Amino acid sequence: VCHKQNSSTQTVLTAPACLLLQVQLRDFKGQPKRYGGDFLLARLHSPKYRAGVAGQVLDHENGLYSVRFPLLWQGSAQFNVMMVHSSEAATVLRRLREKRPDRVFFASIFRHGRHSEKTLCNMCLPPDKGPLCNYTDLHYGEQWYCYKPKGLGCDTRYNHFIEGYAENLITKKEALLFQRFVSRQKLDPVKLATSGYYYQDSWRPLGGVPMRQFNKASAITQCLTNKLVYMYGDSTLRQWFKYLLTKVQKPGPFMAVDVTHNILLNYRFHGLPLRIMPVMINELRYIANELDGLTGGPNTVVTLGIWAHFSTFPVEVYIQRIRHIRKAVVRLLDRSPEIVVVVRTANPQALNEVESLFKSDWVTLQQDIVLRAMFKGINVMWVDAWQMCLAHREPHDVHPPMSLHFDG
Repeated sequence: VCHKQNSSTQTVLTAPACLLLQVQLRDFKGQPKRYGGDFLLARLHSPKYRAGVAGQVLDHENGLYSVRFPLLWQGSAQFNVMMVHSSEAATVLRRLREKRPDRVFFASIFRHGRHSEKTLCNMCLPPDKGPLCNYTDLHYGEQWYCYKPKGLGCDTRYNHFIEGYAENLITKKEALLFQRFVSRQKLDPVKLATSGYYYQDSWRPLGGVPMRQFNKASAITQCLTNKLVYMYGDSTLRQWFKYLLTKVQKPGPFMAVDVTHNILLNYRFHGLPLRIMPVMINELRYIANELDGLTGGPNTVVTLGIWAHFSTFPVEVYIQRIRHIRKAVVRLLDRSPEIVVVVRTANPQALNEVESLFKSDWVTLQQDIVLRAMFKGINVMWVDAWQMCLAHREPHDVHPPMSLHFDG
């Protein structure tokens, strides 16, 4: 049963049921829009109960939107619906994603003895600007190139780093579409079932998924005892690794050991692209290759989180990367059915009008839909960071507070 609501932002709800809203968007002249494509954020929450759940938004493609909230607790609640990107702004973001994958500059230092040179790098470089060094992965064909330094060989490449960002990507008229940018996005018209909700600041998953609380360090240590934990991904997964470092005896930058409790924690960046400060080349390995090297076993846990650094590339690039990782996960599960594989989804970020041109949540959400679809039917567990962040009262951040993942 859904209760319809049109205007008031506060009501008294009785669970279990749902609340259904109808939203009419208008253009800058105040006239009702007759087409869809806008991006909305919806959340039902209760400060009193420290509760919250993400809403499901349906675009009727005529300026009307339906927003559905499941009513999962009894008591008062407030709903918020926010238009983040107009359809016109989304068109600009789509064009940048497809036509300007070069809007982030990557580089490497080549070094031999005291001589060093810097050249630009990327997945695709114009060959008419100079000879290229080809660093394509031999196993999976993941492409990466650098311009060859004038006085050094391709085998002298030392590190990788972000060089900068392109400017003047959009016109002054297009920039007006982002002036009142808010750092939150809508749930995509592709239906993402509600995975859980917060109540008393505790995440309660739906669908019969068991949930354990780890409110004490000793409980975390007990859970990790006799475990080999391999973490592959971007800095949102490294955030987990750094948190768990505080729970073991001998922490290190990429590996930690607790001899007393027989715990091994291992973290690796995913392969390029990476928008980071200088990192040594030998520290960059593609996830699929790493998974192919694992033996597995009942005490092995693999966690995957890869999304944030692909936002400036066409979605096909992300699809290819996830396809390779998926194949490696399937082979790993065939070798070791007892292994636990955990996939962390993307999450909304705090972005201003300039940052949104490089790492928009609109793009991130498309990647998240790809991720969920490609791992559908495979025996993996999910940490739905997207809905957890949407439902929580904390401001959005590329690195959400750890309480969202471990204390809640």
